[in-house]
Amino acid sequence: MRSDRLVAILLMLQRREQVTAAEVAAELEVSERTARRDLDALGQSGIPIYSIQGRHGGWRLLGGGRTDLSGLTASETRALFLVAGPASTATPAVRSALRKLVRALPESFRDEAEAAASSLILDSQPWGSSRAEQPRPPFLDDLQDAAIRGVQVRLGYVDSSGAASDRLVHPLGIVAKGSSWYLVAYTETGRRTFRMDRVSSAVVTEAAVIIPDGVDLSGSWQEIAADIDVRRSSPVEILATCEPEGLDYLRVAVGDNLEIRGADAEGRISVVIRGPGEYGLAGLLAGLVEWLDIIEPSGVRDHLASIGSALVERYGGSGAAR
Repeated sequence: MRSDRLVAILLMLQRREQVTAAEVAAELEVSERTARRDLDALGQSGIPIYSIQGRHGGWRLLGGGRTDLSGLTASETRALFLVAGPASTATPAVRSALRKLVRALPESFRDEAEAAASSLILDSQPWGSSRAEQPRPPFLDDLQDAAIRGVQVRLGYVDSSGAASDRLVHPLGIVAKGSSWYLVAYTETGRRTFRMDRVSSAVVTEAAVIIPDGVDLSGSWQEIAADIDVRRSSPVEILATCEPEGLDYLRVAVGDNLEIRGADAEGRISVVIRGPGEYGLAGLLAGLVEWLDIIEPSGVRDHLASIGSALVERYGGSGAAR
C-alpha cells in the first residue's frame, strides 16, 4: 500500500521535522531502497520536501513541517486507531497499514490514539444462542472516553437482582461480546465486569484511575471470558470440606470439576465442586458423605437428604427389597 506509506512519511516529517531513509525504513518496515524511492516520489509529486546532504543530512519539509498535513482531528485519529488496534475486525493488511500511519501522527494525537486501541475489544462470538441485536448503550461514549483518558467514573448500576447502587470505578476498557456490551473496571473490592445495559448513570471525573501494574484490557478479558465459560458449562458451584482420606475418591468422582483450596486447623480440606445441576451432583457425591460435608448451596444438601431417605426406604431394615 504505497499511498499509505507516503502519507505516513509526510506525518513523520511533520512530527520529526527531519528523517533519514534508514528511519523511514525502520518505521514502515521496508527496505532503505524503498524508503528512498518513496521520498523521491513525494518530491516529484509536488510536495515541498527537500534533502540535506552530509553526515547529519536527511529529508525535510519546507517551512519546518508545521502545517497539519494529516487533516485529522484528535477524535478522528482515535477512531482510526480503533480500526487499526488489536481488537479490530479489519483484515491484517488494512490493520498493518493503518498502524503504520497512526504511528507517524503527532505525539499529542498518537498517545490518545494508542490508548483508544487498547480500550475496546470486539468479540463477535456470543455466549450460548445468539441474541437479537441490542441497542447502543446510552453511556458507551462517556465510559470509553474515561477509559481512554484514564479517569475515574461515578457509576450508577442495577444488578441482576434489581438492586441499585452507586460506586466509584476505575475503567479499564469496554468489551463488545456478540450483541452485548460490558465495562471492565476496578473498584474498591477488585476487578468487576458491568453489563452496560444495566448502567443507570455515568459521571466522568478528572481523578486518575488506579490500576494494578501490568494489567491491560486484553489479558483481563481473557481471564474473565475463561471464568464465564467455566461457569456457563458448570453453573452449579458447591462449597464443601473433605476429609483428607476421601480426597482421592472425590477426585475420581468429579475429575477436572474439582478445585482444591486450603486446609483448616483440623486438617479438613476446603474444596469447590462444579457441575451442570444440583440433583446430578448430589447423586454423584452421595457415596462420599462419609468424608464430605456440603456447606452450600442448600439445594444440594436437600437433594442428598432426599436421596438418603430413598436409599434407606428401599434398602434399609429387614423389609429391604431383594
